[in-house]
Amino acid sequence: MTTITTPRTEAAPATSRTQEDVVTSVAARRVLAALRLSTGFIFLWAFLDKTFGFGYSTASDAAWIHGGAPSQGFLQFAAQGPLTGFFNGIASPASDVLFMLGMLGVGLAVMLGIGTRVAAGAGSLIMAMMWLAEWPLIAGSTNPVMDYHIIYALVLVLVALTAGGDTWGLGRWWKSLPIVQKNRWLI
Repeated sequence: MTTITTPRTEAAPATSRTQEDVVTSVAARRVLAALRLSTGFIFLWAFLDKTFGFGYSTASDAAWIHGGAPSQGFLQFAAQGPLTGFFNGIASPASDVLFMLGMLGVGLAVMLGIGTRVAAGAGSLIMAMMWLAEWPLIAGSTNPVMDYHIIYALVLVLVALTAGGDTWGLGRWWKSLPIVQKNRWLI
């Protein structure tokens, strides 16, 4: 019996797919870029308004820089449904820091078009937690299943899957960095 073996060759380095490989329409890439920038700004704005209290969703005296607690109020008073106890229990200064770092990190990464896989995962987790805390599956909610938290999470996943940071962003440059080439999860 003869065994046929092939000589071993070193694996070629993985090449990053560009957005043009995934989305062939220029117009679609531009719409995805606008969607990416808009969604990133939602996260970044949440960070800025809660930090400085511009008076939109956060009054100046409730700003984080003035001693406000950006996540604790939500977790203690807006949480409803069967997970209320869990969300009340995690309300702390640590949840404020984690929430604010999440808003800043996701917002900047998505707007810059870098680390979109990590940002999509983190942002989707934040949105899922907020959806669960608000528990829309009760009578009186606007829609018991679909709301803006789910839409934002889906947009983040779409941006990551379509190399959305390549158009009007720093995605191509980011993917060319040696550390990102070695650690593909950073794309």
